[in-house]
Amino acid sequence: MIVRNVDLARLLSEIADFLELKQESSFRVTAYRRGARAIEGLGEDVAAIAGRGELRKIAGVGPGLAEKIDEYLRTGEIAYHRELQVELPAGLPELMTIPEIGPKTALLLYRELGVTDIDTLAQACRDGRLRTLPRLGARTEANILRGIERRRTQGTRHAMAAVRPLVDVVTAALGRIPGVEAVSEAGSLRRMRDTVADIDIVVATADAAAVTTALVALPQVAEVLAKGPTRVSILLGRTAVQCDVRIVEPGSYGAALQYFTGSKEHNVRLREMAVRRGLRINEYGVFDVATERRLAGATEEDVYGAVGLPWIPPEIRENQGEIEAARRGELPALVALGDIRGDLHMHTEWSDGRDSAGVMARAAAARGYAYCCITDHSQSLKFARGVTVDDLRAHAASVRGLSDTAGTRVLMGAEVDILGDGSLDYPDEVLAELDVVIGSVHSRFKMPRDEMTRRIVRALEHPHLDVLGHPTGRLVGERPPYDLDIEAVIEAARRTETALEINASPDRLDLPDVHVRLARDRGVFVAIGTDAHQKAHLGFMPYGVGVARRGWMDAAQVINAWPLATLLEFLGR
Repeated sequence: MIVRNVDLARLLSEIADFLELKQESSFRVTAYRRGARAIEGLGEDVAAIAGRGELRKIAGVGPGLAEKIDEYLRTGEIAYHRELQVELPAGLPELMTIPEIGPKTALLLYRELGVTDIDTLAQACRDGRLRTLPRLGARTEANILRGIERRRTQGTRHAMAAVRPLVDVVTAALGRIPGVEAVSEAGSLRRMRDTVADIDIVVATADAAAVTTALVALPQVAEVLAKGPTRVSILLGRTAVQCDVRIVEPGSYGAALQYFTGSKEHNVRLREMAVRRGLRINEYGVFDVATERRLAGATEEDVYGAVGLPWIPPEIRENQGEIEAARRGELPALVALGDIRGDLHMHTEWSDGRDSAGVMARAAAARGYAYCCITDHSQSLKFARGVTVDDLRAHAASVRGLSDTAGTRVLMGAEVDILGDGSLDYPDEVLAELDVVIGSVHSRFKMPRDEMTRRIVRALEHPHLDVLGHPTGRLVGERPPYDLDIEAVIEAARRTETALEINASPDRLDLPDVHVRLARDRGVFVAIGTDAHQKAHLGFMPYGVGVARRGWMDAAQVINAWPLATLLEFLGR
């Protein structure tokens, strides 16, 4: 995803929200939403398309929208967005960040209850006033209060996938500055944590002044908080995430990168090892305490080598046994993006996807995949236009013929609902016709722990189930996992040789890394799937691989890192 496209799509989507809050024409609201989806799904930078004079060729972009896109590309903002924002109570758009509150509900709460921000919303829920309004009840109040609490617990943390494109643009820009020898993100973003509180970037150069001057002039910088010879603190993007850029001489780059990557607990252990060797480690290097001579610092490998360790991958620097494994020479060979041979979770226009199966298959082939699988929703998921049995067979007939022209082997599958009793949403004879069956829970999330566990374990015991989709049901920062016995689920997956999905969609990142580690230790297979609903979503794969790496997973246990013949043998087990 290109950060400019994402930022522009967010602006257009907010305009649609503002118009809906003002009860403007539904046609105008829909036009902006359609435009936002079109921009977000582009496979190239919208600026390149504008440069060719082809904005109007984008589906959903008319002359009015094209003018606003041009304005954004010229100025970095849209005046109409600012005008609408000023016309509304300042806290009203923020209400729509809470689950269960869309524009219509936000407007209703404002007009009927005087709710203007998160605090007055929470008080109205505690007072039981929401249940006096149409279509809102005690259950809605409770859900909103839980959403507010999760938001406050999360604090100012940002989803990793939301800031990653922005950071990629900034680091690329810094890398083009004359005299810069190396640049990298650090901190929890480099460790691929689900969420990040702020961003750290390390730059190696002998000309710090040039970097500082160029950095503060970048269009992505919303505000400069502090500026010094070795550190510049800025706010990036419309989300105003804080970013600290550390500027060091090349001889200290590896030490600074290791130090600011963390984690804190990992670094404490490393410093303890250094002290026992008469050494001191800080962001400038590794020093002999007796002579003050710097022994290492240019590379991370040198820093770890100074204390007798091999380089440790950033994703597992959490003081969770990685140092002991490194001492024993037993660090895992973590799965890498280049190991992935296919994507087994993709939706098309047959259910709630945007693109055709052909478009999705060709996009998978363009990524070098040897295979992919089309897995539209099953019949019970009405809101996602689930595919009926009769339509599924017609769909399968068209999909299976794509292998001859798409440039990759195209498998036919389905994401099948796990019903309340643990049964699957298609008859067995239909499931037997599919290459891949992903079973997922999409309803009745609040079942008691024992019931939810039995439900999922029964599904895992179904002979046709190949993959358990997004196993815990969590949405990052929005919805907690189901209440279930995850160890029982992992044990059932081991016993039945069913793969657990690492859903790479930025909203999910599910299975979470802590459970991936448990699955890995139990010998359970995983499948890393993007859950793509348009071709651009195939770009989510690095997020899923990051989760797998944080869970110490190697390629041998990732079924879509296997050659096609091995995968087909597993699926036909």
